[in-house]
Amino acid sequence: MDRDQKVRIVTLGCAKNEVDSEEIAGVLGHAGYEIDGLSKKVGVTVINTCGFLEASKEESIRAIKEAVREKRAGKTGRVIVAGCLAQRMGAELAELAPGADLYVGVGQMGRFDEIVRETPRLTREEKIQVSAPHHRWADVPTRARSGRPWSAYLKVSEGCDHKCTFCTIPSFRGGHQSKPMERVLAEANHLARQGTREINLIAQDVTQYGFDLYKEFTLPRLLRELNKVDGIDWIRILYFYPNRLTDDVIDAMANSAKVLPYIDIPLQHAHPETLRRMKRPWDGERYLKLLEKVRAAMPEVAIRTTFIVGFPGETEEEFKYLLDFVKQAKLDRVGAFVFSREPGTPSHDMEGQISAKVKQERYDKLMRTQQIISLQVNQGWVGRALKVLVEDKQGDWWIGRSHRDAPEIDGLIFFQGEAGLGQIVEVQIDKAEAYDLYGKSEGFVERPGRRMLPLRQAGPLAPK
Repeated sequence: MDRDQKVRIVTLGCAKNEVDSEEIAGVLGHAGYEIDGLSKKVGVTVINTCGFLEASKEESIRAIKEAVREKRAGKTGRVIVAGCLAQRMGAELAELAPGADLYVGVGQMGRFDEIVRETPRLTREEKIQVSAPHHRWADVPTRARSGRPWSAYLKVSEGCDHKCTFCTIPSFRGGHQSKPMERVLAEANHLARQGTREINLIAQDVTQYGFDLYKEFTLPRLLRELNKVDGIDWIRILYFYPNRLTDDVIDAMANSAKVLPYIDIPLQHAHPETLRRMKRPWDGERYLKLLEKVRAAMPEVAIRTTFIVGFPGETEEEFKYLLDFVKQAKLDRVGAFVFSREPGTPSHDMEGQISAKVKQERYDKLMRTQQIISLQVNQGWVGRALKVLVEDKQGDWWIGRSHRDAPEIDGLIFFQGEAGLGQIVEVQIDKAEAYDLYGKSEGFVERPGRRMLPLRQAGPLAPK
């Protein structure tokens, strides 16, 4: 194939960007382009940028500059900068990282063949194409999978209507926009036909699904419909908003056999005053009651959350309240962010900014506290069996994930015995660490003189 028809896609950021890149790849593939990440020379490099945090911005700018250097060296032809950071910064990004042929905003995956074709003819003024975000859903069959075939992300909505004072996402992803239910179901069936066994539903707030289209929160109905899709064994839901994890949602999860008992609910903090400044709902006491309700309905549920430490105005008392909440909640997984001042957000200019030193100290203390809890929770699985989706093998060890483990962010299960990639097997757990579990599947034969040794050892502050 002619070099000009070869396209390299560089994906930065979250799973939503991964889906966007797969849609871009599918659209270009159907238009006759070849997606090639290995060739030394390609005709087009697409950089799907992330603009969530300052660190993400810096990573994206480095990637753009590297692609422009490759262009000057003749290793790539056109350079197209797409995605969140292009949407967030527009002309400013073109000044910080100049030399690309086009800077295009979000929601344009469905017309990327047109974008690539038109790029050589653009005038200087046309090289920045960033308008108010309006998502165009790509046709279902055009998505080109790039990950493991047995697990896939399925985006059910775009954008966000919440006004969290620390978050930049609504400014460049726009307001909440649901994918019509018939398209979600068609995509789930399409993925199942391709061999997908686990679908991971993603959105900025999956609990708001359907409200813009159907004038009611439709996640429970969506889950019941997805539960009927042949070929799909696991349905995982990512990113619940606390006050919309309703009884109806919990009931739909608990009574849909394929929906995993897994809750990823970013709480961000627990102290009522910190949450008020963040414009987030409720407080630690109500969160504990919600967790109690979830656990009553789904006794084996795994609950993950994320917190922000060092938010402006966070006092020692407020941070201690957060630590006490973590100890009471006994969550399976906790991630944390050190507060990042993001231009354009209300929190950027709030009074009471916390020093970098104090923020790091609080982060370390929070993660040390949770690491002890995570170990205790994991130890509760020793002697029990878990269904494991097998994803890799190293030597005699199979590596997989249970219902407790979302792709890329949670722990792993290492085991020996009979298995195969993409299979779901039962593993008897006999060892626990803070983030990972170890065990044996059916057919395991002990070898004299050999001990089961952990394949990896988490560091003292390794957040999972």
